[in-house]
Amino acid sequence: MALNTQIKGWFNSLQARVMVSALLMILIILPSIAIILNNAFTEQVQSSIQNELIASSYSILALAEVDNQQLQMPEQLLNNQFNASGSGLYALMVKTDNTKQNTIWSSPSFIGLTSPNTLPTPAIGESRFSKQVIDNKNHLVYSFTVSFIEQQQAFTITLHIVKDQSGFAIMVAKFQQTLWTWLGSIMAVLLILQFFLLKFTLRPLSKLQKELKQIEQGNKHKIEHQYPLELARVSKQLNTLLTAQKNQRKRYRNALSDLAHSLKNPLAVMQSQGNLTTSSLQQLSLMNKTIEHQLKRAQSGGETAWHVGIKIEPIAKKLVNSLHKIYQQKDLVINSVIDEKAIFNGEESDLFEILGNLLDNACKAANKAINLHVTQSETQLTLSISDDGSGISTALQENILQRGTRADTYQQGHGIGLAIVRDLVSSYQGNLTIDHSHELGGALFTITFKR
Repeated sequence: MALNTQIKGWFNSLQARVMVSALLMILIILPSIAIILNNAFTEQVQSSIQNELIASSYSILALAEVDNQQLQMPEQLLNNQFNASGSGLYALMVKTDNTKQNTIWSSPSFIGLTSPNTLPTPAIGESRFSKQVIDNKNHLVYSFTVSFIEQQQAFTITLHIVKDQSGFAIMVAKFQQTLWTWLGSIMAVLLILQFFLLKFTLRPLSKLQKELKQIEQGNKHKIEHQYPLELARVSKQLNTLLTAQKNQRKRYRNALSDLAHSLKNPLAVMQSQGNLTTSSLQQLSLMNKTIEHQLKRAQSGGETAWHVGIKIEPIAKKLVNSLHKIYQQKDLVINSVIDEKAIFNGEESDLFEILGNLLDNACKAANKAINLHVTQSETQLTLSISDDGSGISTALQENILQRGTRADTYQQGHGIGLAIVRDLVSSYQGNLTIDHSHELGGALFTITFKR
């Protein structure tokens, strides 16, 4: 599954698509050109051989004579290939009587070979090319039918010029070997050049990707490198967006802080009145908690367009050290297993709220032990906190996770903190689950964020 995910991710990148497209172009176009060249060469050589056979037929017919219905041919021919036995170039003259073919003359070069019985017989004045197997070898045959007139009597014969195809096959094979050798070399050179050219062309995109990743991890606050014209506007707009968002979040938090103070002061004055009933004090306390809850929800960075990466390990260590001091009397053991590379893509204050509330609730509910595990994969960040307390009932688990549930419906020890955690996790499109811890026996809170 992980390998398939990596492969799909690689093919979704622009660099991979461009490289695959270039590779396919090279692998399709160059072999196609080679096939066209090979076919053209083969046809050209075959056409040359055919012209050679036609010319040879004229030279032999020029020497042929008919006397008393008998063919007269000289013992030696002008072309020495017809005179040398087994030279690969042969001539036959065949007379057809009642569909039976009779060889009436053959060149000296044909001595020792078997005349085939399937030679074509074109009409008078016509010619034909064919392929014949003679003594287990392929031959190209040019057949031409002529008629000699002697004393008003026709003497019709078919001249067959036969060419051994072995030389032709060797020539084509050598050409193909040379062609594909050079083609393979050219393809290798082109692929190497294409790779480096694409790496050079796409280098700005890779550099921009690295800078964006550094910004997400919190190592940078803006894009610093200079990019080509096509990317310069994008980088400028991203820097503008980052600056504007940061300033907006700062103004928003300041406004909410002022609102919180303006609401809490009148509430504090009202709570200090001595003539208030217990019920009124409870309602004022609930109003105070509700205002705090809603203000924290409004301050969440989960709905922002850009999330900067925050390392989880140092924040978790700070919280654990603080909780050890706060709950010193309980002598709690907090076991932390945190991936050093784990990154939370969001506001640092939101991460403090999520981890702080869950760890604080675990400390309240725990007898002696608490486990904190943080793991990160390529696709998911997982935070789990468990304790050895009495746990949370199934009915109450569902009630806590239900949106809109009031904070005062939670059991003692989990209070408004879970409502804050629930809403913060939801704002980051994360998932919160509550279960029974098989390891410690108490409650198990698991939060997952997609990367």
